[in-house]
Amino acid sequence: MSRIQAEENRQTVINVASRLFREHGFDGIGLKDLMEGAGLTQGAFYKQFASKEDLAAQASRRALESASRRWSDAAAANPQDPLGAVIAFYLSMEHREERMDGCPVVALGSDAARQGVDVKASFEAGIKAHLEVLGRMVAEMDGKEPKGKAMAILSTMVGAMTLSRVVNDPDLAQAFLDVAAQQVREAVAA
Repeated sequence: MSRIQAEENRQTVINVASRLFREHGFDGIGLKDLMEGAGLTQGAFYKQFASKEDLAAQASRRALESASRRWSDAAAANPQDPLGAVIAFYLSMEHREERMDGCPVVALGSDAARQGVDVKASFEAGIKAHLEVLGRMVAEMDGKEPKGKAMAILSTMVGAMTLSRVVNDPDLAQAFLDVAAQQVREAVAA
């Protein structure tokens, strides 16, 4: 196998793992199933990654980068109200249903807290990137120190999405998302 093909296979494994970990959790899927999902054998895993935790750290980084791109895309689609666009995208029932492509902090946050330093570092970097994006949007709206508001907004949105996903009642799920959107808008306006 050429180095180019090996690197393409490695990237495929990272992409597939970023989705499958969000769906099943870090411990909810084994290497055999991860590699099958990527169309490769389990033996190929050990040529590309030091351990499952190594893959988890890289897949987490990829998932958080993907989430940041989705936020940027939402903001770019509505330049008059980029924060409103991010809120509308993130706190939607469609996003709630995206188990494999949705927010990795919601899907894996409690799992990540029990992982090693490399996985936590991937999450920390991704969370900081989200806070920077939110901070810029808040600063553009009111020109004040955005850090505290950005943290409150992210915490509220992640919490609401988490609660909406753990209930069966779609009306209650929608209510969590709606109330969070309202609270975030009020926090920015305050």
